[in-house]
Amino acid sequence: MIRHIVLLKARPEVTDDHIQAIFAELHALTLPGILAIHSGRSESPEKIERGYLHGFTVDFADWRALATYLDHPDHKRVGAALVAAAQGGLDGILVFDLPVADAP
Repeated sequence: MIRHIVLLKARPEVTDDHIQAIFAELHALTLPGILAIHSGRSESPEKIERGYLHGFTVDFADWRALATYLDHPDHKRVGAALVAAAQGGLDGILVFDLPVADAP
């Protein structure tokens, strides 16, 4: 499984409601190989988000499923909305893809 992790540092004028609307579009994606989607605002007690207060994860069956998602027009539409909401555009987004071993 591949866990696709995306963190967003939103522009100051972007509201939580606007970000939640983008996340709702993300959750509406029904592409093959998507196992789970989780999104929200950080509730970390450590408070070291460094401005990346919103994020989401998408779990994919494999690298092929992630590649299909990346090329899909619905992903590109949601991605463009995230970039528009991010402080500094693409500079306000972090992406990390983590291979996750199956549980024993």
